[in-house]
Amino acid sequence: MKALSLVVQFLLFLLLFSLHKAVAEGVTPEEAKLLRDEVREMFYHAFDGYMEHAFPLDELRPLSCEGEDTLGGYALTLIDSLDTLALLGDRERFTASVEWIGKNLRFDINKTVSVFETTIRVVGGLLSAHLIASDYATGMKIPSYDNQLLDLAEDLARRLLPAFDTPTGIPFGSVNLKHGVDEHESKITSTAGGGTLTLEFGILSHLTNDPIFEQVTKNAVRGLWARRSKLNLVGAHINVFTGEWTQKDAGIGTSIDSFYEYLLKAYLLFGDEEYLFIFQEAYSAAMHYLYNDPWYVEVNMDSAAIVWPLFNSLQAFWPGLQVLAGDIDPAIRTHTAFFSVWKRYGFTPEGFNLATLGVQHGQKSYPLRPELIESTYWLYKATRDPRYLDAGRDMVASLQYGARCPCGYCHISDVEFHTREDHMESFFLAETVKYLWLLFDLAVGPDNLVENGPYKYIFSTEGHLLPATPQISLLQEHCSYFGAYCNQGDFKEEPHALDKSVDSQETNGSRVFKGWVRTGLQLDSSYLEASPVSGLIKGLCPGLTHGQKYGISYLASVDTPRADDSAKQKETVPQSHAIVVVSDQGANQSLSGDSNNDSVKESTERESERDPSQS
Repeated sequence: MKALSLVVQFLLFLLLFSLHKAVAEGVTPEEAKLLRDEVREMFYHAFDGYMEHAFPLDELRPLSCEGEDTLGGYALTLIDSLDTLALLGDRERFTASVEWIGKNLRFDINKTVSVFETTIRVVGGLLSAHLIASDYATGMKIPSYDNQLLDLAEDLARRLLPAFDTPTGIPFGSVNLKHGVDEHESKITSTAGGGTLTLEFGILSHLTNDPIFEQVTKNAVRGLWARRSKLNLVGAHINVFTGEWTQKDAGIGTSIDSFYEYLLKAYLLFGDEEYLFIFQEAYSAAMHYLYNDPWYVEVNMDSAAIVWPLFNSLQAFWPGLQVLAGDIDPAIRTHTAFFSVWKRYGFTPEGFNLATLGVQHGQKSYPLRPELIESTYWLYKATRDPRYLDAGRDMVASLQYGARCPCGYCHISDVEFHTREDHMESFFLAETVKYLWLLFDLAVGPDNLVENGPYKYIFSTEGHLLPATPQISLLQEHCSYFGAYCNQGDFKEEPHALDKSVDSQETNGSRVFKGWVRTGLQLDSSYLEASPVSGLIKGLCPGLTHGQKYGISYLASVDTPRADDSAKQKETVPQSHAIVVVSDQGANQSLSGDSNNDSVKESTERESERDPSQS
């Protein structure tokens, strides 16, 4: 009887879903406005449910209308929701939430937490809200605010720093906020866990004038990239002490996904070319070895042999990242394939087997993930193709008829029968409804902080709004932090320093000069245009590999530079070449700069510890 009941519920869902979709085959401006308002109501149904039944615990149990501590016991969902409240223009609740957190939140607690999740959800949420609450230009400045959230973010990040004390520079996966890393802590971490910290920690360094946060996260990225295979692929899990890969499956989904994402976004936000060079090579390798048009597979990082013909739901962020990179055509095809899975089940399961064309055993759930919705937003932003509004409408219908619960929105534990689970992740409010609301607001005629605000915004992997303010993104700031590459005294301000490629995040139909990173294209410097930040990083020569430029070579073949080689480098001033990501408005403008060349010392596992102000 229970099985029959589930079947009836599923058939009822399909009927309601089809009726919702049958309103019109194309979303009109009037419908887009109604959908935007419906998504706003979805946010408040879940947010109010959390505040009434779960706060100040971490997350809501939306079926039983109770709360639970899942990360650290510090009002996680409220912190994750702060910038969504600001985006919706809810000054009253944004102000009250910021004030409560400033007065009541403390991190001097005996809790062991995930470095990755704590960084993207809590540090990122606090920093995003701080940058909104402290700035008149956002229209949401709180008069009584006195940097309380920034102080909390700095305190929390310092408590995470012991995790980075490893021989490779790659951090432990977990750390105790009061006592540091436990002696029995696992030495195995994921590539995403070690390589998705640069945005939050980098911003913290720029806001506090303390380079340590930016240094440790950049060293972590270097530690991972130095251990890439000769195919420029990285595995899923690695030993942070020995640097040995414990899982060599390379892919764009689970355990690796946001490593790629933060390479490009760190360049867009900070203008640091090293991240761009790594992204070039990593993306080119992914498109060559992982892309099986229009799907992506997992392969052995050394041999490229297919090990897992699987679409997992975390891959769905990739088309959105491709929009930022300017690679629109494969993004459109891949999104179409991914969305076909959503249409088949009403949600995307955690795993869909490409060989059997069925849900992967043991991966039948949909935990309210935002990735496909995120890519839908970016593709609509880039193309204005109405099919993405239709997709968004289908997604709203699925969530409303399949996941809505008495106090919020429930996990779907089985996408085939739409059985519900009594849990709601904080990212549902930080990302899922945020991207849906932005999608329909964009269709109506946007009037929000992201589209019409004073800054260009980079979205973190948790969907937090990170603005490219002068303090964060100005070129001359970088010399304070990247002392290995330039002397602050030698830096000369260029007249176009403020006109940076961060504009690409706001692009409509963004692209890249010279058809960058199409499938099979070798990313040689001869294909690339000069970058406006090329004068920052010294010692870059056309035609050199990334390893030669930065000393991050394969560990088996690292050479120690000789003093006379360094002297010879200083005698030449070669032109640096890099990619410029541009919007349509800036497509006919090219900026260039010459590199003032100092030697760049090679390193093995990571850069040696040193004062960042000295080169």
